[in-house]
Formats: sequence, C-alpha cells, structure tokens
Amino acid sequence: MKANFNTIEELTPLSEEDCFYIADRYKTSFTYPIHTHVDFELNFIANASGVKRIVGDSETIIGNYDLVLIANDKLEHGWLQNECVSKNIREITIQFSPDLFFTNFQNKNQFDSIREMLKLASKGVCFPMSAILKVYSLLDCLSSEDNRFYSILSFFAILYKLSLFIDDVTFLASKPCTKVFDSKDQTIKKLQKYILMNFRSDIRLEDLARVANLSTISLSRYFKQELGVSVSEYVTKVKIDNATRLLLDTELAISDIATESGFNNLSNFNRQFRKSKGCSPSEFKEHYGKTRLII
Repeated sequence: MKANFNTIEELTPLSEEDCFYIADRYKTSFTYPIHTHVDFELNFIANASGVKRIVGDSETIIGNYDLVLIANDKLEHGWLQNECVSKNIREITIQFSPDLFFTNFQNKNQFDSIREMLKLASKGVCFPMSAILKVYSLLDCLSSEDNRFYSILSFFAILYKLSLFIDDVTFLASKPCTKVFDSKDQTIKKLQKYILMNFRSDIRLEDLARVANLSTISLSRYFKQELGVSVSEYVTKVKIDNATRLLLDTELAISDIATESGFNNLSNFNRQFRKSKGCSPSEFKEHYGKTRLII
C-alpha cells in the first residue's frame, strides 16, 4: 500500500486554556487535504451534494447535509470536491481537546452519554438527519454567540443531544486507526515529517537522503515511486497547503503568508499558488467567508 501524499498533520489553534474552536465558513469548494489532528472534531456541512467524504478506509459521496464526529488523533479524514457544483456550501467545524470530557468536573455521571459517544467515535461517526435537525439551530447560532459562558452551554447541549442518537449513527472507518504501515511506509512517514517540520527553510536532497538512509539518487527514485510526485513537487504542495490554511484562518498579509509558507519570492508564491489552485491567493481568500471563534 502506498502512502497517501495528500495526508498532513494539522496543527489546530487550541491551547490548554481553550474549551473549543469554531470556524463557520461559506465556501465554493473543498481544497484542504486529507489530514489528522490531535483534537476531536465535529464537522457540519450543508449544500454540498456530491462531495466525497473520506474517514479512514471509508469513502462516501454525501448528500446536501453531513454531520460527522471524529474522536481519534490518528484517524485520517477529509472532504474532497469530487462532483459537487454548489456555490453556496456552508461548513461549521468545531474542534475540542480530547481530555475535555475525561477530566475535571466533566468526569461526572451527567456527562456519561457524551463520553460514551466520544469513545465510540474513535472510528468516526456520521449522524442521521433526525439528529441534525435537533442541533441545527444551536450550530447555526454558536459562532455568533457573544456571551462565552452561554456558548459553552450551547456546545455542551449540542454534544448531549447528539449523544442521544448514538444508536442511530453510522460508523465510518472499519477500525479506529485503519492505516497499517510497512517498513517502506515508515520511511515515507519519516520523510513527510521532516518536510513538514522544515518546509519554511531550504530542504536539501542530501538531508532527506540521510533521513531515509539512502543515496540521493535512490531517494529521488524511491520518493517518486512511493508518492507519485518528485521531492520538489511534494515540498511545494506542503508549502501551498500551509498557505491555504493561513489564508483561511488568519488576517496576515499575502506577503507574510508567502514568507510563513517558505516562499522567499512573492512572485513565485503567486505563480505556484495559481498553478495549484487556479486562482491567486487574494482571489482564493475572497471566495471564503468565515467566522472564527476560540472559547
């Protein structure tokens, strides 16, 4: 089995002092790659019929509405554009720490159903339409709630209402963590990790060859064989993926985003971004309307 070169490890904006993070965005396309992250995630999507949802080894073409809970830091997941032609997609993403309901005052009987739901969601769960209807009004208003105390109560209420539907959910991945790596995959993961940690600086082929314990010639051939792209193409993709996230999640200037993504030349950044996304960085940012809130 070849490694999935699109898979990245996302760094969420949550700190130890935060309860949850919510991003409420309107968009015309799905561009973020398959990924994993330490924090749990509840993801709601509307008006996106034809999108392909991937969770572990599960691939599903979704309808107009989709609500999925991911409670596993190693479970690969993502939504791909596929055949979706909607220009009015709404996505509400809530991320929260795995220990939120397993420590402190939340470790009480009143939270039993939520904790049980989170344990069962280690394979990823998809909620039925009946559950979506129960929580939609809360989801719809959560990102615009001015009072942070009430926003936490609404967040708890959403999870509790969903936990009452656990017998009606669809389990997605066949196993909690479906990817089993052989020795070659482990080498690829080492290379990917090295690139992810160092893409902002110049990455030399010699450095990657040392990581993989290969000659530079063998490394280039091996990388292309396993991932289907050259080392330079992969590094550029990692840089563009980072820039995409910064465009969506920050108000940084385009020039600063280019620098933060490892591009020393703004013209080259614009050229590479347009080649990858079909539009300029500024045009890409304009296509997304987004509310972000950390509680």
